[in-house]
Amino acid sequence: MYEVQKIIADLSGIFHLADISHFIIPHVGVGGGEEAGGHVDIVPLIKFTLIFLAGVSAVFGLGLAFAAKRFAVKIDPRVEKVKDVLAHAHCGACGFAGCEQYAEAVVNNPDVSPNLCIPAGAKGAEAVALITGKKADIREPQFSRIMCEGDWGKATKRFKYEGVQDCRAAVLAGGGDKSCIYGCLGYGTCARVCPFGAITMREDHLPVVDIAKCTGCRKCETACPKRVIEVLTASKAVLVSCHSKDKGVDVRKNCQTGCIACGRCVKVCPFDAPKIENNLSRIDIGRCRVCGLCSGVCPTHAIVDFMHHRPKAVVTDKCIGCQICSKVCPVNAASGEPKKQHTIAQGKCIGCGICTAKCPVQAIDGTFNAAEVFAAAAAKKQKAVAA
Repeated sequence: MYEVQKIIADLSGIFHLADISHFIIPHVGVGGGEEAGGHVDIVPLIKFTLIFLAGVSAVFGLGLAFAAKRFAVKIDPRVEKVKDVLAHAHCGACGFAGCEQYAEAVVNNPDVSPNLCIPAGAKGAEAVALITGKKADIREPQFSRIMCEGDWGKATKRFKYEGVQDCRAAVLAGGGDKSCIYGCLGYGTCARVCPFGAITMREDHLPVVDIAKCTGCRKCETACPKRVIEVLTASKAVLVSCHSKDKGVDVRKNCQTGCIACGRCVKVCPFDAPKIENNLSRIDIGRCRVCGLCSGVCPTHAIVDFMHHRPKAVVTDKCIGCQICSKVCPVNAASGEPKKQHTIAQGKCIGCGICTAKCPVQAIDGTFNAAEVFAAAAAKKQKAVAA
């Protein structure tokens, strides 16, 4: 208030020293040459205005101070600590809009797991668990899988598209230029939206996923207008890489690698995992043991086996000679006399794991299992993160 009074005093002195009212008050009289008999004193008006503004400012200032104190939101200091250990990728893999939203949820909601930040890895999950007092369970890595093998050399086109090189733009032109309305268009939208550089485009215009970089954030899955990208767990490594629901004869016209629903995969699978529905074979990943037999018999190679190497089966001394392994082996690699230890011909064994699954005494080692795939994938990802 003292400062306001000082300003008013200074202004008053100025106006007393130099009365400028005759400059701003118009001349009156006949011909305009005569000055008015008196002048208007504006100093009181300025004093009142300054006092009024000072009063309003004080009222609003006090009101804002009261509101800030009354409605202040208390922030849990653990939220900031959690934010510091997250990857800050804002990829959405955790299911929240961003890292800040996930940090608030994991601190305030007891049902939110501390291991949802996939880019932060196992160390990040352990740090979040330590801050929040929760238990960080190990999660199986998830990767994006491209559910189409129809590149530009294997799939036919209905017309030549010359618009914006983006799948979302191309699909606006009559659903896309491919004859198969379910197939990947190949214009690289998924590669451009990936925040981790995990997707690259092959020369034949088909995306490739680097599982060492992929976090399963689902941005590519969301961006794909044809929905040919699925985020699946690492252990599900044998998949029907096709979404076409057309009849087999139409599929052959449109694509060389499409599923024609021939049913061979259904016949060969010992675990009843594949099933034909709507002219398309789909593998029940809950039943699938990733033996790879269906991939070997698929005539169009629509079933992709991501397991490039499977360990060979080895019979241990637990064997009771029940001969079950020799009966279920699809390549006749297992043999032996009844009630004696059997052997498996390493040259014939394909590592499908069927004998391991069927052995009643678990006497066969070395074959594939989902835990091994999980461990290998996790190790590869941790190595990539460390680098």
